[in-house]
Order: sequence, then C-alpha cells, then structure tokens
Amino acid sequence: MKVISVRETPEIKDQAIKYFQSKWKSVFPIIYEDCISHSIGSPAPLPQWYLLEKDGQIIGCAGLITNDFISRMDLWPWVAAVYIEEEHRGNNYGSLLIDKAKADAREAGFKYLYLCTDHIGYYEKFGFKYIGQGYHPWGDESRIYRFAL
Repeated sequence: MKVISVRETPEIKDQAIKYFQSKWKSVFPIIYEDCISHSIGSPAPLPQWYLLEKDGQIIGCAGLITNDFISRMDLWPWVAAVYIEEEHRGNNYGSLLIDKAKADAREAGFKYLYLCTDHIGYYEKFGFKYIGQGYHPWGDESRIYRFAL
C-alpha cells in the first residue's frame, strides 16, 4: 500500500488526471487537468494531489487544495476529492490519504486542515471537528470540518 504524490512523481501526471476525472465526473474535466498539471514544479506548497496504490493498482485519490468550491474562502488548506474504490472501502484506506494531506499541510506550516462533506461520522474518526455550514456555487451546502495540525 502506497500513497503517491503527483508532485513528487510527475511521471504519473496523466494517470492521475484520468483517475480524478473518472471519479469526480461532476467536475468539468479541464479543472483536474489544469490544476494537477500546474501543481508540478510549483513553488507554492498547494495544490498537492495523491493516488493510493495497492498491488500496482490505483484504488483511491485525494487532493490538498486552497479551496474546495466552498464559500469559506477565509479557510485553507482543504483536503478534497477523497475517494476509495468501492471494493476496497471499510479497510481504513482513506486514512492513508488523509494522513498524507495532514503531514504535507503541517510541513507547509499550516495550523489547520479543512474539508467539506455531506458525510456525518466518517471524518470525525480522523479527528476532524464540525465547525459550521458552507455554500457551493451551484447552490448546495456542505458541512465544514477542521482538524488542528
């Protein structure tokens, strides 16, 4: 089991773009292509993009970004696009991606890590605390969580 940073392993860029696009089809495809491509070699600590590999197969992904399409632009960084293939869920694999995002955010000097979700009970297992609601450009709202690094 291995978390792969696209920034640290730029040769997987195209594979990462395709994987994110396939798992988050509601996001206009150019968003992942443009963001992932420009994250490589950036002097800024964000964004970061990760793939989770098991036995040579990609089974999950996540990102560490400045904003997750949410109204709270005063908060960052955000762990986003956390996904684990259905047949691999229930094994705590998501924690590997979240732990990598926490480590990179901490290393970059951030005091908190945020996420927005509709899930209740999952991210609390990783120490995230609910802090309020946020609003998306398309009119939906999500719960906002914070983790103290």
